[in-house]
Amino acid sequence: LFIYFSVYLSLQLCPYLQAELGLNEHHQNEVINYMRFARFKRGLCLKTVDSCFQDLKDSRLVEETFTVDEVIDMLDGLRTVVHSEVESELINTTYTNVLLLRQLFSQAEKWYLKLQTDVSELENRELLEQVAEFEKSEFTASNKKPSTDLIKPKLAPLNEGGSELLNKTVACLQEENEKLRTRLKTVETQATAVLDEKSKLEKSLKDLQMILGDQKANANQDITELENKVAALKCQFEKTLNDSAANQKFLEEDLVTTKHDLLKVQDQLSLAEKELEKKFQQTAAYRNMRELLSKKNEQIKDLRRKLSK
Repeated sequence: LFIYFSVYLSLQLCPYLQAELGLNEHHQNEVINYMRFARFKRGLCLKTVDSCFQDLKDSRLVEETFTVDEVIDMLDGLRTVVHSEVESELINTTYTNVLLLRQLFSQAEKWYLKLQTDVSELENRELLEQVAEFEKSEFTASNKKPSTDLIKPKLAPLNEGGSELLNKTVACLQEENEKLRTRLKTVETQATAVLDEKSKLEKSLKDLQMILGDQKANANQDITELENKVAALKCQFEKTLNDSAANQKFLEEDLVTTKHDLLKVQDQLSLAEKELEKKFQQTAAYRNMRELLSKKNEQIKDLRRKLSK
């Protein structure tokens, strides 16, 4: 029961996680490892209690009859030994749980978290039964051994976890800062080159404007010639378009005529098929086949009547 109290206390520290025990997969595996440790310690305690009784049997129960005072004396001694062993184990378990909570709280303080526990909920029988059922499904029922997936590495030193992360963050920021400085120098160099290129282009533009001023007159004449050519091409295109429309109309009329001819051919083909079928029915082979089928049908009917009888 004390072990279940400890497990439930661990569950209270992570109420925002969701899984079979209210924890995510990683923390649930940590709980399983702790329960495995607790089961081992519990087994040792039970073995110690059993050895106390066995020692009493071996050392004191050597006669066949005992007086009441002797029996009371043996039971008092056994009670003292068992009481001492159980008390020692309970105290050790309490201290162990305090160390476990110290690890969790210390890790939380590194991230400026304040964890809370509700001691009154440690006697919630329903939740304790859930923990017991979980232990039964994980250990007793399946009787499985610890999987390699559940064996997690030890906790990092508590006095170095936060500083190590801060050092890594500072290193990453310094590296990023150095990259930005290098990039800034590259951009400055590229900007200087662009400015020089801009000056050259402005000079080239002025030269081109002067050349274009001289060629503007020749360009107007070339534009007039191009307009005349475009007009001629437009007339030719319209003529070609009219010819295409006439050709399309002729093709449509030809297509209609072809469809009519196709329908006529289909009708003639249908009549020919009917005529052929009619001639085939008048042949001796067709009549013989019909007579044979009739005989077979009569035989089948006779067989069915016989089977019915």
